[in-house]
Amino acid sequence: MDIKKESVLIMDFGGQYSQLIARRVRECSVYCELRSYKITAAEIKEAGYMGIIFSGGPNSTYEENAPKCDPAIFRLGIPILGICYGAQLMAQSLGGKVEKSDSREYGKTEVECNTSSLIFHAAKAKSVTWMSHTDYISKVPHGFKITAISESCPVAAMEDIKNKYFALQFHPEVNHTEQGMLFLRNFLYNACGCTAEWKMSSFVSSTIEQLKEKIGSKKVLCALSGGVDSSVAALLVHKAVGKQLTCIFVDHGLLRKDEGDEVENVFRKQFDMNLIRVNAQERFLTKLEGVSDPETKRKIIGEEFIRVFEDEAKKLGKIEYLCQGTIYPDVVESGAGEAAVIKSHHNVGGLPEDVGFEGIIEPLRDLFKDEVRQAGLELGIPEFLVWRQPFPGPGLAIRIMGDITEEKLEILKDADAILREEIAASGLARSVGQYFAVLTGIKSVGVMGDGRTYDNTIAIRAVTTTDFMTADWARLPYDVLEKISSRIINEVRSVNRVVYDITSKPPATIEWE
Repeated sequence: MDIKKESVLIMDFGGQYSQLIARRVRECSVYCELRSYKITAAEIKEAGYMGIIFSGGPNSTYEENAPKCDPAIFRLGIPILGICYGAQLMAQSLGGKVEKSDSREYGKTEVECNTSSLIFHAAKAKSVTWMSHTDYISKVPHGFKITAISESCPVAAMEDIKNKYFALQFHPEVNHTEQGMLFLRNFLYNACGCTAEWKMSSFVSSTIEQLKEKIGSKKVLCALSGGVDSSVAALLVHKAVGKQLTCIFVDHGLLRKDEGDEVENVFRKQFDMNLIRVNAQERFLTKLEGVSDPETKRKIIGEEFIRVFEDEAKKLGKIEYLCQGTIYPDVVESGAGEAAVIKSHHNVGGLPEDVGFEGIIEPLRDLFKDEVRQAGLELGIPEFLVWRQPFPGPGLAIRIMGDITEEKLEILKDADAILREEIAASGLARSVGQYFAVLTGIKSVGVMGDGRTYDNTIAIRAVTTTDFMTADWARLPYDVLEKISSRIINEVRSVNRVVYDITSKPPATIEWE
């Protein structure tokens, strides 16, 4: 069964929410792919997409170098939904007019919509949406009718029902748009004719079959970290080829407290995998000595991972494939599509070119984090492992600001362990998307006992998120924060101050580096 036969294309015009649109489409059980706006009509036709979504973007359509789509796309007969910049591009491309507005709209905005419109079927006539635009559609193209307005926007939505063209000036993909998911479902199901076949159970079974076919009798080496991504990737390959898979667990000394022993116990005893544990802390710390730049840290760790794998592979004989737990946000944030590089990931941007393997296997490359967890549960991975806190490949190296030493690692490990213990004890573990401690590199004056101290500052980071592409800082109860702070200062040496990070993503990332 081809679970991707019902596929929707999202054309990326550089908007900050392009990846979020993709996530929302997946939530509607419809597979989608995010591609650059430079994709041609011929490529779209060959791929057989059932619908197209034009993303937002930072440009103005009337600028000389503004990104445009292949005009032939409008002659393919495929339903198209334009969002924000995508709506304006649709209008301008089909003979309408876009102008700079005297009154900009940013943030929550009430719109009044025509509920006889296909997109607004079964919707409330008035609802709050999320606007973010300076330009506006001043004239709709021939064949279009206006289907929604706001106080400052004469064309908050429009449609050409004959050609199945739809345009929304607001962002239906963000949580702030009250009926956004209804609008997207109306487009996907009613306009495109999708039947919601993208199911995780189907993904798991078809991926295992594809892995069997691709790998055949060859051997695979898996970069196992113990996090949910690499765990699910490893188990998919294990289900496909069994003992042809060897998992290499590199303990680079940058893991959380006691994590190395936990990983070894779970995968060796519970899943009966071929597992080799490499204790390589000294090797990594030597390479990282004196390095403070976060991108350099990532590159060093990414390359050293591969070198360790190659060293172990030589001992095992011929190994054709390397399996990695790369997921979709890793690919996106490392510069896929039209998005700017936010940060490289050790299993995307940080790999050296001469990896020494026949190929790379990335069974989770198309999945978002919560989809990976769904796949893990489908595979029978215990919940405590599936819901383990996300942990970056470079580990604590990017949660220590500045250079890395063994002493700093021990301080951070102890502080982070206390944070995780208290979040679990408070019953908040499932409601907080990600939480961890950061050694900030800042020292400040304190008073402990009768003496003056000049010690380290620990920052606590906790966010709520559904997709890890956007996140809000978690409103942890004051008593929980107080207990975390008290325990860290009392139990962790060389720390005299704890602060709480209340920055959302964007503008910040979830990790500090």
